[in-house]
Amino acid sequence: MVLVTSACGGGAPVEEETGVGEALSVRAQAAYSGVNGTYCIESPYNCKLRESGGNRVQTNDPADDNWGLVTGVPIRDGNGTVMGTNTRTSAAFNYGQTRTFAGELHAFAVSTSNSSAGWLPMSAILGRTSFEQKVGHVSALGAGLAKLGCYAVRNSHDTTLEFKKVVYDSTATHERAGDYLPLVRANGLRSVNLVFNVPGFALGGPAVDHFPAGTKFQRLDVPTDSGAPSIDIPLWVQDSSGRYRQQSGTMKFIYGYVIAATGTKRNGWMAYDALQVSADCP
Repeated sequence: MVLVTSACGGGAPVEEETGVGEALSVRAQAAYSGVNGTYCIESPYNCKLRESGGNRVQTNDPADDNWGLVTGVPIRDGNGTVMGTNTRTSAAFNYGQTRTFAGELHAFAVSTSNSSAGWLPMSAILGRTSFEQKVGHVSALGAGLAKLGCYAVRNSHDTTLEFKKVVYDSTATHERAGDYLPLVRANGLRSVNLVFNVPGFALGGPAVDHFPAGTKFQRLDVPTDSGAPSIDIPLWVQDSSGRYRQQSGTMKFIYGYVIAATGTKRNGWMAYDALQVSADCP
């Protein structure tokens, strides 16, 4: 059996008989309480944003997690730099992610009119009072972990990886390896997601911040069940039936932190393919 999981949602794993050998799949593993949460798999730092309730800030409509928005407000990256102007009338927000930029509280939108995730001012969210009561707060941790190499976000990406799926037998338009690569956005610049957990484990792979090419990423020696300071997941391409069930390589994720231009340290996972060896990490 393999797990059919979502790279963006927070649903429970669904097991499906596939005939695919266990060596080609991400196998179901026992969850345990870890450092970054109470539901973790493969590492005490590879955890759900919250044990129940999904990865999104829910509206009062259980069938819709999109909050209405005011247009014309700035979209910011994790440094507080304006990436563009919001033209969308709604957006979904990942749970527990708030930061202050330009003296105003912001929330982290899953997708924006910059064709990327980004920070939007809470004053632009319709139903702000309800949103503030539901958004919560979750930050990944890293105290006590030894430093490994210094990396920087690439100003390029491997186009052969972009459209491979990180979820076995995915039928979604997303759930792509490209979700974790420094793609060119609507503003013409490359930027990448920092994620709370690794996709492929029914944890959701939710982004918690977003940074431009050139951003320094300090890798940390994170413990994992395998003993390696990283987690590898299989990538999937279409088989003869047009379904994403044929393995085509793997994607490695490493743990570490970015220190934003605001001085805020943001811990999380990044795809190794999004990074290149660098120096002088803060």
